[in-house]
Amino acid sequence: MNILSRKLFTVGPVNVEPEVLNAMTKPMITHRSKEYKVLHGSILEKFRKLLDTDMDIFMVGGSASVFLEGAIRNGVKSNVLGLTNGSFGDRWIEISKLNGKNVKEVRVPWGKAIRPEHIENAIDEKIEAVHFVSNESSTGVLSSLPDLTEKIRERNDPLIFVDGVTSVAGTNLHIKKNEPDALIFGSQKALALPPGLAFIAVSEKLMKKAKEVENRGFYTDLIKLKKNNDENYALTTPPVSMMYALEFQLERMVSEGMDARYRRHKEMAELVRKWSKGLNGMLPEEGYMSDTIGVINRGGLDFDKFHSILKTKGYEISNGYGEVKQQTFRIGHMGDLTPKRIKELLKVMDETLEECK
Repeated sequence: MNILSRKLFTVGPVNVEPEVLNAMTKPMITHRSKEYKVLHGSILEKFRKLLDTDMDIFMVGGSASVFLEGAIRNGVKSNVLGLTNGSFGDRWIEISKLNGKNVKEVRVPWGKAIRPEHIENAIDEKIEAVHFVSNESSTGVLSSLPDLTEKIRERNDPLIFVDGVTSVAGTNLHIKKNEPDALIFGSQKALALPPGLAFIAVSEKLMKKAKEVENRGFYTDLIKLKKNNDENYALTTPPVSMMYALEFQLERMVSEGMDARYRRHKEMAELVRKWSKGLNGMLPEEGYMSDTIGVINRGGLDFDKFHSILKTKGYEISNGYGEVKQQTFRIGHMGDLTPKRIKELLKVMDETLEECK
């Protein structure tokens, strides 16, 4: 099977539709032109409408990890609390440490959600910010953002930083109601774009704190970014072609409607969960399963053999990740995928399982 015709049901980068890729072929413009200002402003306006937020939204070229680091460099002088229940929570803790911060850690078993009781006694007056992953893609666990933000704010009201990489645009995070101080995401997940753009939505509270923090660096200095962003300009040269595709994709999301988009993702997730019961079930605990990623227990399945055959049929899913790599495999059901396509994948997977016996 030619890799160019393979259908991606991966955790990311995800499938990108031909018309989205084609949007990147518009003529190049400079990032200091009037045309660029129109593009930049249009993207911000659509993002705020779609995500239902009044927060500032900044974008730079790179992966979302750029802003995981940026949030720490802008919002923390010394002490931060890192909550983790998987590989990407661990990564953020590592980023905080590598940036010289004192990190207090709360570790939750993989496959379990981070709950308010896990942080009951973890936040003291020294903690300036709390960071966690809303939708942990190594385990497929979606922790409750409302429950966690409410609990954190009861405890000395530190800044709240949220990794929304695999939840934004696929799960309704009720951003206006919960309003984390930093919400970070990227282009290559539920937005269904190629890799290359990182985003952060920031609160006024974080912007105020950033002014007090030294050594914010340059590339993700929120103060510098805001000065340019307010004029619909970028701080440094942005990937303009990616921005063309982003604007095109945001228009498509407006046409679909976010409520419909969230329902579609939930329907795809429920199809995968139901299918998993015929195999070895899902890794995440009940009630906290992701609507964008299905993490399924392998049991005795020879995944390498299974996946090799599946790819010859033109379908690609994802291996397990981190500590549960050998115990699980993952199906990405996000972005522009549909329930019809998921049913098609699951049918082919059933046929492939029969071949593996």
